[in-house]
Amino acid sequence: MADQATQAGRRKRGGGRAGNAARRGTAVIDQMPWRIPVNTDRPTEPLTEEGVAAIHEGAMRILEEIGIEFFNAESRAILKEAGCTVSGDTVRMGRDFVMEMVAKAPESWTLTPRNPDRTLTIGGNHIVFGNVSSPPNYWDLELGRKVPGTREQCANLLKLTQYFNCIHFAGGYPVEPQDIHASVRHLDVLYDKLTLTDKVAHTYSLGAERVEDAMEMVRIAGGLTHEEFDATPRMYTNINSTSPLKHDEPMMDGWMRLARRGQGLVVTPFTLAGAMAPVTMAGAVAQSLAEGLCAIALAQYIRPGAPCAIGTFTSNVDMKSGAPAFGTPEYMRATQMTGQMARFYKLPMRASGVCAANVPDGQAMWETSNSLWSAVQSGTNMVYHAAGWLEGGLIASPEKFIMDCEVLQMIQRYFEPSITATGPDEIALDAIRDVGSAGHFFGIQHTQDRYTTAFYQPFVSDWRNYEAWEAAGAVWTPERAHQIFKDILASFEAPPMDEAIREELAAFVARRKEEGGAPTDF
Repeated sequence: MADQATQAGRRKRGGGRAGNAARRGTAVIDQMPWRIPVNTDRPTEPLTEEGVAAIHEGAMRILEEIGIEFFNAESRAILKEAGCTVSGDTVRMGRDFVMEMVAKAPESWTLTPRNPDRTLTIGGNHIVFGNVSSPPNYWDLELGRKVPGTREQCANLLKLTQYFNCIHFAGGYPVEPQDIHASVRHLDVLYDKLTLTDKVAHTYSLGAERVEDAMEMVRIAGGLTHEEFDATPRMYTNINSTSPLKHDEPMMDGWMRLARRGQGLVVTPFTLAGAMAPVTMAGAVAQSLAEGLCAIALAQYIRPGAPCAIGTFTSNVDMKSGAPAFGTPEYMRATQMTGQMARFYKLPMRASGVCAANVPDGQAMWETSNSLWSAVQSGTNMVYHAAGWLEGGLIASPEKFIMDCEVLQMIQRYFEPSITATGPDEIALDAIRDVGSAGHFFGIQHTQDRYTTAFYQPFVSDWRNYEAWEAAGAVWTPERAHQIFKDILASFEAPPMDEAIREELAAFVARRKEEGGAPTDF
């Protein structure tokens, strides 16, 4: 491995903004430019002041009276040192301690990937979107069936992650590549992620080896010294509590390792009302907050000011089958309620773009749209699984990915200041006077000057009438999305990377494979 001086000397390299044909004059689609949307709307706040206080009280009493099981011995020892009550695996912590620690977390922080032009702000009014993460299975229109994920499919979804400007960060594996042994899977996928994209990368908190490998690979890919890596968040993890009321051993290990090095930390309890949480949404939200806040308190005790965000994955189950349901009215309200509570705690928030549908059909899109717009309404800062998610997170689909990106571009367009501008040109009194009551606005100069940029232009939606659509081949939306997927793959070019950095990254992967990678149970 090159020494730190060598690393520092080659930091200035070609970053590449897009790494795709759209930047090189052969665009597959005419997509919107890279931009971090700023949510200018007032958040939807369904809770009264008394409701906020009641849910906060519920979360604090869960932490004080019932406690959370921490299966990680080191985390229990640290919390005991901090003054918490530890009995076996169960940790109880007073509200004064919790609130003191949570107050140390920043309200906003940045994530800087190897291409600094892709730097993200997590917090404030910013809202960023990431790709689908972690499904074990894959579906596309050509296959027509669900299959276990492969490295090639995972890489293809990473290419979509890089291609689309409305996708801001590269979350976990966009599909689990089950053709790679679990001991070295993280090495191959992160290598692909860091070479096929130049966006913010995620690591799974699944034991010491995977986390330490990921931090080193992100450092190498960025051409950074260890000090530069530690100086600002360069990557992030997302952990899930094991609801109800548990944090497992490997996730806590990774959480603490990343906290010590100042990297991004997102905790997202997976609380399904009626199954892993109370059937009432207020109870489910209170439990979710308790499970999240205790992890943030631990991180802040370890490193005050560590960049943390609290996530929500509170939805309901289908009480007939027990299957998770997403994009429901309950899901939307729980997201809005959690957003209100996140602002109460002054923490950035993560939500998701999710559905229960099995294929990219109408159900998939209305449930995902409900999920995405509830993230907007709640003031969410970081939206996981924003493109490509099916079957409650068990399937990743490129057609669904592309269809979701249409919705994400609409959300981005929705926040553009030009839509709500109210200057003389926008009020357009002269144009209204010229047309009067007998004419139309199609041909006047005011329209001619603006018609190419006045309205959102879709890349998947087909706005022609039935006859024109039929004459053009009667192509349904998933079929159009599949063709776009194929065209993107055919024209994709990876973002530039210094060859010395690429070689060092590959050498690290090879060495760690020789050493056996990460231990597994099989």
